[in-house]
Amino acid sequence: MPSHQVLCIGSALWDIIARTGHAMSAGADMPGQISKQMGGVALNIALALVRRGQSAAILSAIGQDAPGDELMLKATKAGVNCAHILRTTDPTDTYLAIEDVSGEVFGAIADCASLEREGDAILEPLRDGTLAGKGAPWRGRMVIDGNLPEALLIDIAGSLEFHFADLAFVPASPGKAARLREVIKRFGHTIYVNRGEAEIICRQGFATAEDAARGLKRLGANKAIVTDGANRVAQVDASGVFTLAQRPVDADSVTGAGDTFLAAHIAAEIGGQTGLGCLQEATRAARDHITRGGT
Repeated sequence: MPSHQVLCIGSALWDIIARTGHAMSAGADMPGQISKQMGGVALNIALALVRRGQSAAILSAIGQDAPGDELMLKATKAGVNCAHILRTTDPTDTYLAIEDVSGEVFGAIADCASLEREGDAILEPLRDGTLAGKGAPWRGRMVIDGNLPEALLIDIAGSLEFHFADLAFVPASPGKAARLREVIKRFGHTIYVNRGEAEIICRQGFATAEDAARGLKRLGANKAIVTDGANRVAQVDASGVFTLAQRPVDADSVTGAGDTFLAAHIAAEIGGQTGLGCLQEATRAARDHITRGGT
């Protein structure tokens, strides 16, 4: 596996997305459409990287059931290297979301029980030399999502086995953002979050994405990239502070937009861009994603 290939570690599952053209309220029963698509933070990022011409592989846990077989087949056909995914006797994980008339997520549940139970076992291809070669450390980029158990996230962040890897962490959701506090505080690395997730990790409020990125840098992050809905995005790293205003758009679906943003940002970095250029590529990709229904 070439060192420039991006290795995505975390969730790979089926997204079940319900969409309605009506305003939602608690307990509402609305007409709409329900669709199934490939999902999971790690797989979304890998798919988005492949669409941008990058090589991507994934480490995850997928069930030895019919939904798992279908997911493996579709992801492989899409160009993602799925050869090292752990097949488990547990059911394939699922994400269920309801999107409202504005394309925003009204509510969602992520069932990542299979991934959480397998935990460290999904990393075996890294640790036994299958990926980088016997006795060789992984020297490429790794993107790790917060659906992994907190102890495993900390272990990856501080492991000497991954000392030469370029690690980036993403919370997966506000509900799992707190899992990354110790990762960033103790080990630094790169983190991609939205402003709300940054507030959870830093345990304080922020008025802007720039404030949040600076807060994450103070906490310990080597590089922090923060989005804030339709407001300015920001990046803070050793080379400085970069912010970018976004053009307002009518959202069709926001599910997976953050993963698309991250993938485009990484692809831009691999392509030699820095700072503002990476933010421009990432925001353009996210904008295109939300205006064409999340595909």
